[in-house]
Amino acid sequence: MKILLVSDKVIDFLYSPVIADKMSDIDLIISCGDLPTSYLEYMVTVLNKPLYYVFGNHHKEKIWSENGLKSNMPQGCINLDNKIIDFKGLLLGGLEGSYRYSGGKHQYSEREMCLKTCRLKPRMYINKLLKHRYLDILVTHAPPLGIHDGKDLCHRGFKCFNDFIQKYKPKYLIHGHVHLYGVDNYWMTEVNNTTVINAYGYRVIEV
Repeated sequence: MKILLVSDKVIDFLYSPVIADKMSDIDLIISCGDLPTSYLEYMVTVLNKPLYYVFGNHHKEKIWSENGLKSNMPQGCINLDNKIIDFKGLLLGGLEGSYRYSGGKHQYSEREMCLKTCRLKPRMYINKLLKHRYLDILVTHAPPLGIHDGKDLCHRGFKCFNDFIQKYKPKYLIHGHVHLYGVDNYWMTEVNNTTVINAYGYRVIEV
């Protein structure tokens, strides 16, 4: 299965008809947040593939348009936050948002994010019983603590993600939030049996 990962930055060719040829073999799209709603809707419309997303810390659920206040939820896409979904045998889970730094809607303290991870546990234990594994891919906006994160509070990772990796061993943890510049940037890190990927811009993986 080939998956297109996107996060944080609009990539010109993905927002043009070129995407139909360049990404024709994609099976699934995953967004890790902080992308325009219209961008996600364009990709899901042109590629006609499922798109699962979590919100980043900059997302506003209501925006003003020429016709007044309207919803800013991406149509035709599936919000993965606090859910576990079985997509053709691939077990996907999601946790939105960043570390709390200014009190925004999609910002969480360490304790709050820990409680969010706990809400995934009932379904994961059912997965373990029936499918012999808890989860294949955890989709987040923020990274784990000390892995691809920044030193400032806004870009700090969550320790509970490290604990999640240690205990539940997903095949992948895919995040965004941390922007990458230049060539010497680590965007993929192996942690125990989990591959942690920063999806900033876009990546394509096969699972």
